[in-house]
Amino acid sequence: MNLYYFLRHHKKSIILGPIFKLVESIFELIIPVIMANIIDFGIKNQDISYIIKMGYFIIALSLLGFISAIICQYMAARASQGIGSEIRNALYEKINSVSFYEIDKIGTASLTTRITSDVSSLQNAIAMSIRLGARIPFIVFGSLIMAYIIDKQLSIIFFIAVPVISVISFIIAAKSSRLFTISRYKLDKLSHIAKENLDGVRVIRAFSRQKGEINRFNKASEEYLSNGISALKIFSLMPPSAYVIVNSVIILIIWLGAMRINSGNLMPGKITALINYTTQILFALFLAASLLTTFTKAYASYRRIFDVLNIENEVIPENSISSYTTSNFSYPKVEFKNINFSYTDSDETQLLNINFKIMAGETLGIIGSTGSGKTTIAKLLLKFYSANQGEILLDGVNICQYDTKFLRKKIKAVPQDAVLFSGTIDENLRMGNEKISTESINKALCISQSMEFVSSMPEKIQSYIERGGKSLSGGQRQRLTIARAIAAEPEILLLDDSMSALDAGTSSKLKSSLDTLNGMTKIIISQKITDIWNANQILVLDNGKSVGLGTHKYLLKECNIYKDLYKSQLQ
Repeated sequence: MNLYYFLRHHKKSIILGPIFKLVESIFELIIPVIMANIIDFGIKNQDISYIIKMGYFIIALSLLGFISAIICQYMAARASQGIGSEIRNALYEKINSVSFYEIDKIGTASLTTRITSDVSSLQNAIAMSIRLGARIPFIVFGSLIMAYIIDKQLSIIFFIAVPVISVISFIIAAKSSRLFTISRYKLDKLSHIAKENLDGVRVIRAFSRQKGEINRFNKASEEYLSNGISALKIFSLMPPSAYVIVNSVIILIIWLGAMRINSGNLMPGKITALINYTTQILFALFLAASLLTTFTKAYASYRRIFDVLNIENEVIPENSISSYTTSNFSYPKVEFKNINFSYTDSDETQLLNINFKIMAGETLGIIGSTGSGKTTIAKLLLKFYSANQGEILLDGVNICQYDTKFLRKKIKAVPQDAVLFSGTIDENLRMGNEKISTESINKALCISQSMEFVSSMPEKIQSYIERGGKSLSGGQRQRLTIARAIAAEPEILLLDDSMSALDAGTSSKLKSSLDTLNGMTKIIISQKITDIWNANQILVLDNGKSVGLGTHKYLLKECNIYKDLYKSQLQ
């Protein structure tokens, strides 16, 4: 994918915009000639009617140029905003379709910068290229041609000055380009620190770390500032260089032109026209410098945007399973066979030779210390990552054969970090199934032990919650995320340490309610034995290895690690 993919939808604006700008430029090139004629024929001969007639002609040309410029501006705005919107949509869609490895590799702060600041930079470049891309070379070469027509000898000055300014501009732009690219990555770092601080503002204040974090942010900001100043220092050489050359051209034109006027080979009005063309070239080259700055920044943004857009999507097999079929009860509902896994670019093995199976309607508990690989099992089952070795079977079929969207309809996971979205409780609960009945929602609320506090709210299920559920307690957020998963009526309910914020009484009631979901297979990941000791099977993990598999009673006898956990928690 490249930029043309988005430009092709706006061909009309991209073509018409420069055409109208060229029309305006033609009028600008004609006006100095008319001014020269007014001086040479109207003023010299004191012909008032000629001066008035030419004055009206200049006003008419100016009005037509103004209208052409307005149309060009409209076309540029329409194309740039439309392309920017499409790129943002494509980026957001891509982010939601790539693997979690790619998201981890780039980082959420960088993705946020790319979808906002980088797209805006590219938008600005597209708008300026439509408005100025055709105008600048046309004005420069048009002024050179008009100068040649007016006086061939004096035009030699123009033909020497313009290439000199162009070469200087190219060298300066090339040297600053690398610094502008680095600047985008410095901005990523700044965004990352800002996001991290805003997300963890309560922790920072609780530990009185405000000053330290402010210093860290200031340091990153100073790096960004220093890099930006270095780039702009180089680029700031362009205007004075252009001024020196153009003013030298004007001085030469006046000096040599005066000599030619004295000799009778040139009329005074022609000198005025030549100076006007010199000024037009000056402004055109200044705009070129500005355009080069914009393009240099935009190119860095372009690469960062399309680095994301050209990431390979998750591979879906050609004959992937994407429609609901009745589960085959002769196979285990979920089976892990000799699973080995380690994150890319990591030397540590997260899971080693993991084997277990669970039949439909049963409950599997997974327990282990922090970092033992519990959540990694959940990520592999949801196909967030792919196992390095072994197979994960769902109803006897490798999950690689399932369409990802369909697989995640069958499995609903509740992470430990309860994520709710701004909107009503009802809207949050309908995320998994928009057509679910109110009765099913109420049932999910009852099972998750959420009905009591939802009913006490002024607008009950239509109560509005803030982004991330900040207006709710941790336990309330966890219960609502469990209700959301239950409301989707999945075949497999995966609870990843999602009862950690509940008090003992509420947790006990919730576990009893989950037992009423007879047809639903449940996988409960927890660090508390009381959450999983009634499960049909319990998998005990230690440093990514399976050290025990069986019932609670069996593990108390045969698994020392489970026995130690039991003693530390309950005795």
